[in-house]
Amino acid sequence: MNPIHVIGGGLAGSEATWQIVQAGVPVILHEMRPERGTDAHVSDELAELVCSNSFRSDDAELNAVGLIHAELRRAGSLIMSCADANQVPAGSALAVDRHGFSAAVTKALEEHPLVTIRREEINAVPPADWDSVVIATGPLTSPALSEAVLLITDEDALAFFDTIAPIIHFDSIDMDTAWFQSRYDKIGPGGTGADYINCPMNRDQYEAFVDALIAGEKTEFKEWEKTPYFDGCLPIEVMAERGRETLRHGPMKPMGLTNSHKPDEKAYAVVQLRQDNALGTLYNMVGFQTKLKYGVQTEIFRMIPGLENAQFARLGGLHRNAFLNSPKILDGFLRLKVEPRIRFAGQITGCEGYVESSAVGCMAGRFAATERLGREITPPPVTTAMGALLNHITVGHLDGEDAGKRSFQPMNVNFGLFPPVEFSKKTEDGKRMKDPDKAKAKKRALTSRASADFEAWLGGAD
Repeated sequence: MNPIHVIGGGLAGSEATWQIVQAGVPVILHEMRPERGTDAHVSDELAELVCSNSFRSDDAELNAVGLIHAELRRAGSLIMSCADANQVPAGSALAVDRHGFSAAVTKALEEHPLVTIRREEINAVPPADWDSVVIATGPLTSPALSEAVLLITDEDALAFFDTIAPIIHFDSIDMDTAWFQSRYDKIGPGGTGADYINCPMNRDQYEAFVDALIAGEKTEFKEWEKTPYFDGCLPIEVMAERGRETLRHGPMKPMGLTNSHKPDEKAYAVVQLRQDNALGTLYNMVGFQTKLKYGVQTEIFRMIPGLENAQFARLGGLHRNAFLNSPKILDGFLRLKVEPRIRFAGQITGCEGYVESSAVGCMAGRFAATERLGREITPPPVTTAMGALLNHITVGHLDGEDAGKRSFQPMNVNFGLFPPVEFSKKTEDGKRMKDPDKAKAKKRALTSRASADFEAWLGGAD
């Protein structure tokens, strides 16, 4: 049987490869690192996490991200099994030891008898005798391959900036000021309810911090590089510039947290740090992606109570991400309309986030394997998390009209991508639900429907 070629060994490429070989189809996986590096990667391991170490919420009942976690697990995802095996405490979220995680993915693929890994850069349109290709090169696709893709699509690539948060050595954090606690003491996967380090600020400290962020020297870009930010990953200083209260209603919100050192004092704002490795020696600053210059970062972030003597294992950074106008150039099975032997997967398609990228890789791998085996391809229903995400990428919006004509932007999976669902708005005793309860009831109805529909699709697809 001819192999399927997968280009790119990130989250999507690794997941696509795994799904294909689970169907009994061989794969040649092409990864350019270490032959050619990127501005964001630091190792040659597969599925390296270049930004946060968090896969976000693991709540499959009330959160669309948690729901896609559940769907991936049900589909036998390599990414999720390695994430679960390398989790670190993170409240209600699923976070991982980034090195343990990528090492586990690399080992699984290197040892699989149907996987051949070639460390080489693919810098042109795949040759014609590669009759089935999945391009999963991610937002950091090499310039040469990007140009090759543009030549065959005749489309202008869109782009946006993505940012990286700093990582701090735990033993440099002042725990006489900071304390351990998850928001509302919520216990998550592998957690205890005390999984984050919290650094409190009073109003004066917060105001001075916001002033410093706004005034701090930032990385400047050439005119051609001035592309949009993805709203789900805004630099901390950009958020500060959008309004003085933005941060304390965003990543620095104090709600659900009580200072164990001073329980009677309510913090005006709180900076949280999340464990970044299994040893607990490194913590990343949650929501603190930044384009501040390195010297300014250390000066400003040491203004945070508890971080006055912080030692940084990695400072924040920023890189340029590219994505396709997918609703216009891809079909409903992620194939290039002008060259159907080529599929795309991962963030280059216009999804955003680790699990979303993995989910698109999962679907692309399953579609490619099903096609290779001569079977009919069936996409997951739009009522499921994967189906809703696929619909966003390949159609652009739910009604399906004028696909690709609206502005297409990267998006995380969210309940707004799902079709409406009927649900009872009354309590068991017949009273009208209050708005918070109604919102939860709606989410439960969406996830319940999604779980049933995904199970039915998976049964029909296997």
